[in-house]
Amino acid sequence: MINYFTILTKYFGYDSFRPLQREVIERVAGGGDCLVLMPTGGGKSLCYQVPALALEGTAVVISPLISLMKDQVEGLLSNGIPAAVYNSSLSTEEQWEVRRRSLGGEVKLIYVSPEKLLAEMQTFFSHLRLSLFAIDEAHCISQWGHDFREEYTQLDVLHEFFPQTPILALTATADKITRKDIVTQLKLRVDDQSGIFISSFDRPNLSLNVNKGFTKPQKDSYIIRFVRAHSDAPGIIYCLSRKNVENLSRYLQRYGISALPYHAGLTAQERSATQDKFRNDEVQVVCATIAFGMGIDKSNIRWVIHYNLPKSMESFYQEIGRAGRDGAPAETVLFYSLQDVVQLTGLIENGEDEGQRRVNMDKLRRMQQYAESTVCRRRILLNYFNELSAHDCHNCDICAHPPVRRDGTIEAQKLLSAAVRTDCHASAHTLTDILTGTPNATIRRNGYDHLKTYGAGKEHPAHVWNDYMLQLLQMGYAEIEYDRYNAVSVTPLGWEVLRGKRQVELCDTAEEKPAPKAKKRELHVEIPFLSTNEDTDRRLHEKLKQLRMRIAKSERVPAFVVFNDKVLQLLVMHKPTTVEQFGQISGIGEHKKQHYGPAFTEAIKEFMEQKT
Repeated sequence: MINYFTILTKYFGYDSFRPLQREVIERVAGGGDCLVLMPTGGGKSLCYQVPALALEGTAVVISPLISLMKDQVEGLLSNGIPAAVYNSSLSTEEQWEVRRRSLGGEVKLIYVSPEKLLAEMQTFFSHLRLSLFAIDEAHCISQWGHDFREEYTQLDVLHEFFPQTPILALTATADKITRKDIVTQLKLRVDDQSGIFISSFDRPNLSLNVNKGFTKPQKDSYIIRFVRAHSDAPGIIYCLSRKNVENLSRYLQRYGISALPYHAGLTAQERSATQDKFRNDEVQVVCATIAFGMGIDKSNIRWVIHYNLPKSMESFYQEIGRAGRDGAPAETVLFYSLQDVVQLTGLIENGEDEGQRRVNMDKLRRMQQYAESTVCRRRILLNYFNELSAHDCHNCDICAHPPVRRDGTIEAQKLLSAAVRTDCHASAHTLTDILTGTPNATIRRNGYDHLKTYGAGKEHPAHVWNDYMLQLLQMGYAEIEYDRYNAVSVTPLGWEVLRGKRQVELCDTAEEKPAPKAKKRELHVEIPFLSTNEDTDRRLHEKLKQLRMRIAKSERVPAFVVFNDKVLQLLVMHKPTTVEQFGQISGIGEHKKQHYGPAFTEAIKEFMEQKT
């Protein structure tokens, strides 16, 4: 009988499985197909790496990005596991060497792109003794998937050519329609009773914060303060357009912040260079479109900012999931404005067939509702993925600052009146400019500076009026007419407000929020943290961090491949001074124990002797 626990301990250094991991491993090892949904950092990789080590033959892992394959293979090799990459980044000689080793039974896991697998399915791969197929980022298979990729849809031939080989499809995010589509497309032998494993989507170490109605200068100012408060922590800023990516990265650079852009308009060499620098901690911030992140296996990303509203809850969850993969606390911030909704709506309306437009608009509305919510954000997020939560999380902006509802009829009447006095031809942004008395070309060209409502709302800044407008739209007192240049019109309910027949309750919006202070917070996660009061621990942490970086550079791998931040924290907490003690730290397997133990224990002993 296979002892999966022995494999887990020997190679990965863990003393227990996470929820559902063992069940998935046993089904795959028994020859069954699986669809696995686990959050980023939830342990998906072990679901196929453990059975790959337990079974005879070679496991084929299908991955969409070269960088992701590279990270995974480097991590396996650092644990003493024979693995290889097989893709277009290899020279002809390197590809021949991988084929030779694989056919000789020397490789337990081979990572391949879907294009490479399809091209050599009946040649190279048909001659391998296969243990399993693992399809990472399986949402790419679905026609509804938010990272659609054509070659993934052709993987339905796997069972045709390899009928006895189990298929394991894995993803961090998929709603019901996407899950059903993955099963259908891959012809997985699963049903509702067996073969579909859905882990908890809860990531309690991630804080969830939304800033509504901020202007561009306010967003930029906030980001500068935020990044400076997290000066030693890498992070990602997601933008909707390439232009925003370029402008924001240059803006951060002007303030002395190490930042680089990443988007599809750059050359492959430029994108690869940016990704490598980020992986190796040579750059702190990457400003990116959604093209960045799927290929990042970096465990110490401490924060993610969305400069614009994502197009769906799936995209949002996937992207914030790239922070805090090591389980330590991480911050997420989402900026939300009506302009984002307008821009995304335009993109959806101008593409795809009618059915997909309808689905994508529904997804956008759900994302908008999340951003506008006045209830615990984590509950909304979990409920979206059909994981009911009856408790507030106490780690989001709503829980931290519960909104106070008050009579906002006067503010509502001012906004609605401004819309009516423009004959309902003005956008939400222009209505804000009218109320705040902001002169610009649009105001002057249309004579809006002569309206009775011009400057009638100077008691609030622009972002507060923007937030009030969002609430009116959400409650149905106004609507945006997308076919009339996004003009705001007043609904019948809105006319009742204007005529004094209906009161409106609004939530008071906060003024511009200061950036969070760079300090650790108590979270409901069982993770050992460094004591912020112990100068000794901080100095030892820095010493071990520098040692890790030197080793990583000498081995030409990212620092997190040597050890992630959580393991580093455990070393500081337990201070092992022998190799045997070192090997008892969670996350340190037998190979890393022998390979890194002498250097780290010697550094700890030296530090302790200097301390005394």
